[in-house]
Amino acid sequence: MVLGFSIALIIFSLLMILLVLLHKGKGGGLSDMFGGGAMSTGGGSAVAERNLDRITIVVGLAWFACIIVLGLVLKYKS
Repeated sequence: MVLGFSIALIIFSLLMILLVLLHKGKGGGLSDMFGGGAMSTGGGSAVAERNLDRITIVVGLAWFACIIVLGLVLKYKS
């Protein structure tokens, strides 16, 4: 069980790094490298940013829950 949550934590951590880097900041983000900067400021990029925000929030919540569960499992295992 500890191994499973440890692997999940590593995967969620890598996903969080990737998703945060894809966000567009003040000066642009890595999303500009994948065509986000070439798009106009119309509805298409706003929808993509909104979906990226939602995915980041879901992965962040899963990452947080994995840390909590792993901490509880390790606390009661010893």
